Amino acid sequence: MIYITRREHFNAAHKLYNPNWSEKQNNEVFGKCANPNWHGHNYNLYVTVKGKVNPNTGFSVNLKELSLIIRTHITDKLDHKNLNLDVDFLKGLMPSTENVAIAIWNELKPHIEGLDCHLHCIKLCETENNYVEYFGEE
Repeated sequence: MIYITRREHFNAAHKLYNPNWSEKQNNEVFGKCANPNWHGHNYNLYVTVKGKVNPNTGFSVNLKELSLIIRTHITDKLDHKNLNLDVDFLKGLMPSTENVAIAIWNELKPHIEGLDCHLHCIKLCETENNYVEYFGEE
């Protein structure tokens, strides 16, 4: 089994805010991330797949094809968007980095499985200091 990772990038705005809480509680828990005027990040997305090397191509996956799937189903939908308002697969979710990573996994998984490889991990970097990794466990 070999693991290969493709990196993609997108910029997006969001706000962390629980409508069931007071503004004070939201500010205490989420700090600047609860800014009523939103805030943005330059996200890096790492999609790792695993599979066997095809002896005819030397690939476990064609990275051009993987990149196209990621761009079509994820980054084109997220780039320069408001994650709270504009993204169909995030509707009703608090757009924390954790929830966004899980949603990305759920969007990609059916498209990756058709490539003779399996989705192994989503790594989503929100800042240079903060990132999450998701391996599909619930």
